[in-house]
Amino acid sequence: MRNDPNAVMLFAAGFGTRMRSLTADRPKPLVAVGGRALIDHTLDLVRGSEIATVVANLHYLPEKLLAHLEGSGVQTLIETPDILETGGGLRNALPLLGGGPVFTANTDAIWRGPNPFSVLKDAWNPDRMDALLMCVPKDRVLGHKGQGDFVIGPDGRLSRGPGHVYGGIQIMKTNGLHDFDEPAFSLNLLWNKMAENNRLFGLPYDGEWCDVGSPEGIPLAETLLEPRHV
Repeated sequence: MRNDPNAVMLFAAGFGTRMRSLTADRPKPLVAVGGRALIDHTLDLVRGSEIATVVANLHYLPEKLLAHLEGSGVQTLIETPDILETGGGLRNALPLLGGGPVFTANTDAIWRGPNPFSVLKDAWNPDRMDALLMCVPKDRVLGHKGQGDFVIGPDGRLSRGPGHVYGGIQIMKTNGLHDFDEPAFSLNLLWNKMAENNRLFGLPYDGEWCDVGSPEGIPLAETLLEPRHV
């Protein structure tokens, strides 16, 4: 089984509610930011890090995303009738992703700075880690309320607490997904187990990041896409 991740799961299945009227006729990954669909910004990062296998899960208005992704090389899975959440969705995609550790990525954020996929790949150490999460210091975050999700220890291990926001991209070993009986569950449950075993790690992102989970995040994200922004 390989130890270096070369496949990514794009989480693109949602209910189409948080963006309100913007998702009346399209799923959130197709909402435009800087004149391009949100999911295309994430795909740019994926292609920039030369990841071989790309899989996306779909749920709300899946035909729109299917049409948009046609010819892109992205493999798709429609979750129906119910959404499987992040853990169930990743487990459902394992036959397409292959064995070994994989990247997972949310598709509702804009990054400005080093390619987070490449940074994670360079820091990945499967002998020490079961997961490595890209975390953003609070002073580098736009469009996100709250005090953060994790504290990064001196050795890089993560614990729950304020300080860093999970940016939505990680490398994760997937064997623990089979420990859950529920069809739908959150990856938070697997992170908790990894943390108990001192195998959950994080990296602070040396750039800027914007959450585009609501309409208010769009103009903030577009400031990161402007060439004059530093």
